[in-house]
Amino acid sequence: MNPVLHSPPKITVGVTEACPLRCRHCYADCENAPKAGELDAQQWIALLRELSDQGVIQVYFEGGEPLVKPGMLDILRACSPTMMTKLRTHGWGLDDTLAKALADAGLGRALVDLAGANAATHDAETGVAGSFQQSCEAIVALTRVGIPVDALVILTQQAAPELQAMADLVAGLGATRLGILRLYPMGRARQAWSELALSLDEQMAAIAAVRPPAGLGIMQSWHPKDRNCCWQAAAINAFGRAIGCMYLREYVDFGDATKTPYGEIFRGNAQYRALREGPVEESCGDCTAPQGRPGGCRSTAYAWHGRWSAPDPFDLTLNHGIDLRTLPPARLDG
Repeated sequence: MNPVLHSPPKITVGVTEACPLRCRHCYADCENAPKAGELDAQQWIALLRELSDQGVIQVYFEGGEPLVKPGMLDILRACSPTMMTKLRTHGWGLDDTLAKALADAGLGRALVDLAGANAATHDAETGVAGSFQQSCEAIVALTRVGIPVDALVILTQQAAPELQAMADLVAGLGATRLGILRLYPMGRARQAWSELALSLDEQMAAIAAVRPPAGLGIMQSWHPKDRNCCWQAAAINAFGRAIGCMYLREYVDFGDATKTPYGEIFRGNAQYRALREGPVEESCGDCTAPQGRPGGCRSTAYAWHGRWSAPDPFDLTLNHGIDLRTLPPARLDG
């Protein structure tokens, strides 16, 4: 039984939707420049201080690319004394000097994205030559200054054949874990879905074939080894809107977190409460006990079924023959 929370213990913030890369699987459809209406560094600092006062003990920064956000180091310095800080990055521009600055600012953990085990695959997916080298150098630079690193890969048709090589690569670079993430039908990924997506059987087979080197952990973001975070999920997009989870960014808007305390949104919005606490139609016995929230991910449940109470099709026992390589017409239309 999960505790009844009156405010979230941790939060994800998308500090910007600017990014120098053009990834085919980008969920935010990022651009090179910040988009109109993004919060600036001082607004983020004020908001995150309020969240800390409300009991939030961990903040996870993502984008876009957080490292291109003006004032990102100031944001980290303001948060790190009271909150555990994590940052997801493509590593663009992350050299030894920036790694040292991130360490000095109090960054607790970094998560570096890779799209393949070599420059040919990775750079083709990101649309920018040299981005593979940048990600690899970032992992090395971060570990050199004592920041623990997870390498992340979104499981696509292109990445699946290279999972073993990626595990070997990132272990050699100093990462402690390889996170294998499901592909979500949002942003540019939705438009390129048929070129990127795998069936559930193909995904499970690709993961099962990985033999991680000693000392490297493997995480997968769906059945049966991922904890379902829906019961405590909290997120704010680059414009200060409360969206519950970054993977709900296209589906919900719970209100302006710069004007209403997040705890009030968390407990006061009926749809938000239903996503975290409401009944689900079906759940997996293997997953329910360790995950803490039955039924799996609400984002993919809604994407395929159009119902918040539906089962997660990325769970083998709840898939019921759904081919994840094909999106429902409603998602193809956006």
